Amino acid sequence: MDIVLLEDVKALGKKGQVVKVSDGYARNFILPKKLGVEATPKNLNELKLQKANAEKQAARQLAEAQELAAKLNAAKVTLKIRAGENGRAFGSVSGKEIAAAAASQLGLELDKKKLVLPEPIKALGTHEVPVKLHKDVTAKLTVDVVAE
Repeated sequence: MDIVLLEDVKALGKKGQVVKVSDGYARNFILPKKLGVEATPKNLNELKLQKANAEKQAARQLAEAQELAAKLNAAKVTLKIRAGENGRAFGSVSGKEIAAAAASQLGLELDKKKLVLPEPIKALGTHEVPVKLHKDVTAKLTVDVVAE
């Protein structure tokens, strides 16, 4: 029996795949647990429409991410931090503070988890912070850390 998988099934296949399984396995395991449906022409057509819709949505998300990346590459955020003599900072700048500054200064809502900071910024000056917007799109946000 041919089955269209609705979810990933270990040792059988991925979601959206059409697989051939024994009738008993399909009747007793796949269909009752709603892991798949029988591969009828109607179900195959629905699968094709879902794939096309998913591709359109993925293309739209990629375009939005590229547009936001263009804005971020041209943008600059200024953060003030307490500093002592010789430009030594007393604290550090984290991703949360950078995201909040981007929201207030640029009007862009950035998720702090998308900022790729291996460690907080502890020095004054200009820093390039990578922002992972999409699996294929990474922008660079310029962060200027100045003494208060």
